[in-house]
Amino acid sequence: MKWFPTVMMKQKMNLMTRVLLLNQNKIESTRKQRRTGSQSEKNNAIKTYKYNAFTFLPMNLFEQFKRAANFYFLVLLILQAIPQISTLAWYTTLFPLLLVLGITAIKDLVDDVARHKMDREINNRTCEVIKDGRFKVAKWKDIQVGDVIRLRKNDFVPADILLLSSSEPNSLCYVETAELDGETNLKFKMSLEITDQYLQREDALAAFDGFIECEEPNNRLDKFTGILSWRKTRFPLDADKILLRGCVIRNTDFCHGLVIFAGADTKIMKNSGKTRFKRTKIDYLMNYMVYTIIVVLILLSAGLAIGHAYWEAQVGNYSWYLYDGEDATPSLRGFFNFWGYIIVLNTMVPISLYVSVEVIRLGQSHFINWDLQMYYAEKDTPAKARTTTLNEQLGQIHYIFSDKTGTLTQNIMTFKKCCINGQIYGDHRDASQHNHNKIEQVDFSWNTYADGKFAFYDHYLIEQIQSGKEPEVRQFFFLLAVCHTVMVDRIDGHLNYQAASPDEGALVNAARNFGFAFLARTQNTITISELGTERTYNVLAILDFNSDRKRMSIIVRTPEGNIKLYCKGADTVIYERLHRMNPTKQETQDALDVFANETLRTLCLCYKEIEEKEFAEWNKKFMAASVASTNRDEALDKVYEEIEKDLILLGATAIEDKLQDGVPETISKLAKADIKIWVLTGDKKETAENIGFACELLTEDTTICYGEDINSLLHTRMENQRNRGGVYAKFVPPVQEPFFPSGGNRALIITGSWLNEILLEKKTKRSKILKLKFPRTEEERRMRTQSKRRLEAKKEQRQKNFVDLACECSAVICCRVTPKQKAMVVDLVKKYKKAITLAIGDGANDVNMIKTAHIGVGISGQEGMQAVMSSDYSFAQFRYLQRLLLVHGRWSYIRMCKFLRYFFYKNFAFTLVHFWYSFFNGYSAQTAYEDWFITLYNVLYSSLPVLLMGLLDQDVSDKLSLRFPGLYVVGQRDLLFNYKRFFVSLLHGVLTSMILFFIPLGAYLQTVGQDGEAPSDYQSFAVTMASALVITVNFQIGLDTSYWTFVNAFSIFGSIALYFGIMFDFHSAGIHVLFPSAFQFTGTASNALRQPYIWLTIILTVAVCLLPVVAIRFLSMTIWPSESDKIQKHRKRLKAEEQWQRRQQVFRRGVSSRRSAYAFSHQRGYADLISSGRSIRKKRSPLDAIVADGTAEYRRTGDS
Repeated sequence: MKWFPTVMMKQKMNLMTRVLLLNQNKIESTRKQRRTGSQSEKNNAIKTYKYNAFTFLPMNLFEQFKRAANFYFLVLLILQAIPQISTLAWYTTLFPLLLVLGITAIKDLVDDVARHKMDREINNRTCEVIKDGRFKVAKWKDIQVGDVIRLRKNDFVPADILLLSSSEPNSLCYVETAELDGETNLKFKMSLEITDQYLQREDALAAFDGFIECEEPNNRLDKFTGILSWRKTRFPLDADKILLRGCVIRNTDFCHGLVIFAGADTKIMKNSGKTRFKRTKIDYLMNYMVYTIIVVLILLSAGLAIGHAYWEAQVGNYSWYLYDGEDATPSLRGFFNFWGYIIVLNTMVPISLYVSVEVIRLGQSHFINWDLQMYYAEKDTPAKARTTTLNEQLGQIHYIFSDKTGTLTQNIMTFKKCCINGQIYGDHRDASQHNHNKIEQVDFSWNTYADGKFAFYDHYLIEQIQSGKEPEVRQFFFLLAVCHTVMVDRIDGHLNYQAASPDEGALVNAARNFGFAFLARTQNTITISELGTERTYNVLAILDFNSDRKRMSIIVRTPEGNIKLYCKGADTVIYERLHRMNPTKQETQDALDVFANETLRTLCLCYKEIEEKEFAEWNKKFMAASVASTNRDEALDKVYEEIEKDLILLGATAIEDKLQDGVPETISKLAKADIKIWVLTGDKKETAENIGFACELLTEDTTICYGEDINSLLHTRMENQRNRGGVYAKFVPPVQEPFFPSGGNRALIITGSWLNEILLEKKTKRSKILKLKFPRTEEERRMRTQSKRRLEAKKEQRQKNFVDLACECSAVICCRVTPKQKAMVVDLVKKYKKAITLAIGDGANDVNMIKTAHIGVGISGQEGMQAVMSSDYSFAQFRYLQRLLLVHGRWSYIRMCKFLRYFFYKNFAFTLVHFWYSFFNGYSAQTAYEDWFITLYNVLYSSLPVLLMGLLDQDVSDKLSLRFPGLYVVGQRDLLFNYKRFFVSLLHGVLTSMILFFIPLGAYLQTVGQDGEAPSDYQSFAVTMASALVITVNFQIGLDTSYWTFVNAFSIFGSIALYFGIMFDFHSAGIHVLFPSAFQFTGTASNALRQPYIWLTIILTVAVCLLPVVAIRFLSMTIWPSESDKIQKHRKRLKAEEQWQRRQQVFRRGVSSRRSAYAFSHQRGYADLISSGRSIRKKRSPLDAIVADGTAEYRRTGDS
């Protein structure tokens, strides 16, 4: 048979289909029977890098020159090469520009090389693909849609594939989806029965000629719709038959699959969202300030150019000694001088600003990487700053959007307590029922099936089980061992359970440790070890769980011939079905309140004995419902209701969905820092609410609002806004009314379906009725356009109202939300609140949210690496978030703000001296300093102290930062760097420049030195101003420094010493002999600085610049101290750290209406699979045997 597998993808909306003919290696597109041409071949390679060896230099330079400052300095460099307009040497701009471009290019290169390495590692992974009728090893990047591939145990799935067959009975395949959803419990996939029967052998797979029609590539992880046409029959395909890229094959020796979606079309890649270039709020502000400085620069240059033209007309043209041989008009000279002043004053826009910012951010990123207090030793996972551009924004966060599973919780369920026959077990008690403070773990060595990992501390429960005094205790754990859909296999002689949900696995494992171990099952039996005695029970029916029933039951026949029903489920549904004569009903209810108050997940257990006649009658109805052709699920649920009544209550279990260490403490501290936390999870509402209480987002005093409450509130608000929106609405300012009365603690819990309805995001179904289209008139088009605009305006107003309402709540929990909805919620807060957002998650379903937020944080560990790869920062535990924000974030923000304020100040003080000098040199664009001083001022003389302040400064210690989270609000409110602060720095620089110019000018007027000569020459004047400037700006950084180290002190005094050392070298006769045109200040420093009068002038200038600053600082710290000033003042008294303590819960019997819900699987359990018997078969021969001799047995249909 010719190998001709075909895959066709059909998009129903536009009738576009994609057909892959594998043997022709060609993808073709058709539109409704009309061929429109071919597309490029689709392969499985992914590409995240930006450059290659040929494009790096041009593309990187192009991107860098898109930055306004870099382009500005490139233009300046060109202007400086024109001798008619430049009074500054070209190298004064070239060297700093090359330094900036080089450092940025190296950083971009390192980042892109890492992306290349990661892409190569993934694309060069291998798997087996059928080529020329045989399985051959191929790289992931070479896989194409339509390929048949083989995967082995622990392999990653390379593409979205249709499961055809596997080594397991019934072609089951167990997968771990941690990369997709963060859940570590195994899920199973099952192939079509037809492919399981016929597609086991290599030659059969090679000859497979099926035709698949399916949905277009999309981002819905839990949905798939398609049809397989094969052997003249059409078979429906759903998500249970699809293995998604990113999953890992577990407990399955091998499986075969057909590639449906590859590369960028896979669902995990579709969920990754667009990679957004993230920039900080300070970046945007800094750019606007640079634009402001450029405008000021142009205005100053224009004013001075006009002054020069006027001076030339009035003085220059009539002074014969000023004739330079050029017969240019005053206007032309003024025009040239305009460009000359643009060059002279260019240091108002400091080119070194950007490279300094990059260096500081790089250093701060390394400090995060090196922080041992954010290192998780258990997994050997350090914190990692994956970007170097967002550090200071960590100090400005308003909202945190967190995933639940694997982020707040460990996704590890632990059996903590239980209530049996009205008695609570699980406290620290000895066998005599006495409580003890000393923790002594129960010894399970008497139980051969104990796993050795289970921790329990109530010795009295063990005594009850072993003594058998209360038969209900043994029956309780027997129920846990028998009533479930867990599957079991043995690995190296040890029991290994596969559960549809981690909760169910925890209960079966608890029963195993207490002596009731589930050993094996067949289609009709289940084997239990009861305190060492193996007993086999006939399974008569499994009444499986679904989200409406909220319970599951099993009917078994005991070896003695009795028929019993065992049931477990949520207390709300179990209590409705109990027999009215249950003596322990109230005691169990009280225990449920206790467990709920401790935020444990609860589950009620009950049973009943069934008469043979009653069961026989019910079984007839059950069998009839099982084969119903329509509404089968509804028919089964109705039959289940008939038997699940008059139940006898045994007790309740309490499971802890274990939080990660330090989660409540972290949330408490972040809340005190005025950071609001929203939990966005795909889990169900009860589970999400339970975790909200466990991590103390919610308390007993919290008023919880649900979707229906919010919908009515928003509807009322929309009606009120519509009523107010009359003719005069635009003349009346909008009134922002609160949704809730002031006071009280409120939280919002909303599901994904309610979210869509509230935000008007529901998709309208297209009408299937054929509509005749007639040309619309202009009026109809206009009306249609207006209608669309009204709908958009309504939607926008509704979304804004929702965000306003949600932001009034202290906590928001969105459950059952898709990855797209997570990103949408983040985007709404960004859009309508203009707030800085942070998203934190651990799975592929969090990637879109992480990329949408201003800052994305990935939790690395057992839940996969998809979130980490898309994040800006990563670490192993949620608790490290408080240190990332309250310590590193706050310090980074304070350091960057201080750095920028000081940088603008020192450059204004340096540059505007030229402006004052212009009034005394005919506005001739003559520089006030030596050219080499201008070149080295920002590079050597004033760079190191401010860089070290930007890297090392801290107002309070890390411990005090964590102890007083209120210090964080300065970043949220932009108090340390804004336009007001910018203009204060500008004014400070202007005043300093005036002092630096006019005090030496006054001192030099009519002055005679010790040798009788006048020292008032231009070069000595330039040296005096430069010396005073360097000393002033370096001492000013000392005043701004809060955290002194030897390095800071050395950099300040070292910069001053370096200035004098270089100046004396550059003013020496030796260097002038070597480069006479470049070094013209020969002997100036030695001649000027040997005069005491000059030193007194420098000292006076520095004192006048700094003493007012010292006085203002003293007054402000004394009269108007900030929070950090107060803490600094009392830091010795505060040195003894106060340990955080959990909030004490007050239990009020019978008051709590909240009930912790047991989390069954999100999907139906394995009951159908167990009942069908498809999973209970002899395991196939190993893969090697199938390949070697082709003699493996596989089931065929009787007719074939």
